[in-house]
Amino acid sequence: MLQVKIVPVTAFSQNCSIVWDSDSKEAVLIDAGGEPEKLMQEVEALGLTVKALWLTHGHLDHAGAVGALAKAWQVPVIGPHKDDKFWLDMIQEVSARYGFPIPELVHVDQWLSGGEQLQLGDEKFDVRFAPGHTPGHVMFYNAKHQLLWTGDVLFKESIGRTDFPKGNHQQLLDSIQRECFSLPDETQFISGHGPMSTIGHEKRHNPFVASRAG
Repeated sequence: MLQVKIVPVTAFSQNCSIVWDSDSKEAVLIDAGGEPEKLMQEVEALGLTVKALWLTHGHLDHAGAVGALAKAWQVPVIGPHKDDKFWLDMIQEVSARYGFPIPELVHVDQWLSGGEQLQLGDEKFDVRFAPGHTPGHVMFYNAKHQLLWTGDVLFKESIGRTDFPKGNHQQLLDSIQRECFSLPDETQFISGHGPMSTIGHEKRHNPFVASRAG
């Protein structure tokens, strides 16, 4: 059975998801944004074996612990789209600018473009390309459990910022319409920050996109 524990990390309260198969105890971390020691302790307490680190996009608060954890666990880094490489290349510079601890550099083993299918135990996750917040943003969707990881594309009653380099507001709105609102209304999603919500709730109540839900 698929299990998820959300662990907020850093001053940005970014949601890192520990996702695992309860039978095999194999796990992935989605958006390990910082505090690698804290995340390692959580994984150890759950008795899990991490198989990979998945990234929705290259911003510091989503990728800050990835380099250190990939080295500690000797696991591959999967995602995001290659268009976010410039963000990952700048991660140490951006960390210094914000006064954060300087993280290990992130070396991506598999770039994603959308349309791929990732696997964890018997669970399958579809990769959905959703640029706008960043040019290389991807999301992960488990159809069996109707669960979507939106990163910083869609939040409960809000959407991602687009005032960062290479952000694009119209592209973000198009991504939400195409990659989020095409899913069943009962689909739950875990965003990069804040509480969970459902696609149906956002269609009805999200002031930034509700009028576009049709």
